[in-house]
Amino acid sequence: MKKLRKRISDSYRQSDFGYSIMRPFYKLYILGLRLVPDEYIIKRSFKRHMGYALNLNYPRTLNEKINWLKLYDRTDLHTLVADKYKVREYVEEKIGKHYLIPLLYHTKNSDDIRPENLPDSNFIIKTNHDSSGGLIVRDKSSINWSMARKRFKRLLKENHYYSTIEWQYKNIEPRIVVEELLTCEDGSIPDDYKIHCFNGKTAFIMIDFDRHTNKRTRNLYDPEWNLIPCNWGRPYGKILQEPSNFKEMKMLAEKLSKDFTYVRVDLYLVKGDIFFGELTFHHASGFQKFYTQECDYKLGQQLKITKQ
Repeated sequence: MKKLRKRISDSYRQSDFGYSIMRPFYKLYILGLRLVPDEYIIKRSFKRHMGYALNLNYPRTLNEKINWLKLYDRTDLHTLVADKYKVREYVEEKIGKHYLIPLLYHTKNSDDIRPENLPDSNFIIKTNHDSSGGLIVRDKSSINWSMARKRFKRLLKENHYYSTIEWQYKNIEPRIVVEELLTCEDGSIPDDYKIHCFNGKTAFIMIDFDRHTNKRTRNLYDPEWNLIPCNWGRPYGKILQEPSNFKEMKMLAEKLSKDFTYVRVDLYLVKGDIFFGELTFHHASGFQKFYTQECDYKLGQQLKITKQ
């Protein structure tokens, strides 16, 4: 069933035929979701992904608490900073604009995505209101721009809230943003440091390796950079030495997390410089299994939640 859902999703997102056939049914599905309480949908999805019932009255695991926060931790500020365009103002105010990836272009119209409007340097095109990744461009002449415009036209119509019931995405005004592509000295995409902050403090750091390949791995480190013996959704990766400016990275993440109960602060380290990536409030939508449930419980005990 999981493979079938993925095939349907891929056909809808990547095939003109699949999109035209399934779009009317998708609209009906969205209309139906509006009649169903968020709690019911979240509980049903949790049981399907995690294999056990979600306890919203006494959540104990980290994944349970992430889903609890989906329902009971909703503010306008969440919407503001989940917007990959508007969050730039928040970051500039909290830690300074020199940590922002240079913004090269933005538009609300997919027809504007044309080579003459875009720089000759390497860049990435993405939307501000979902988690669909982006289009990496290293050579404008190699891109089918007609297909790219079609892709982003479709993305601008989507509302990520209805896929995950992550409320902060519901009211974001869709926009296309173009940012400078960060690369290492060898031209590769840098690893990102996902700093999970609980109640304004660093709880653990997640490092994903080889994110754009089929050999993706992941390590978790505690705030003192000790490897945590937990696998969360991925096998262990290479051992990574503590970055020279790790203390600064933690300080920045904690400044950005002060207003929230739980948030994942994504940072990039490129040639010694730190860049802000994004703020994520519900990692993997709270549906990603640990290899051992004990880790889910241990990390869940560290996160303190209170209903607003």
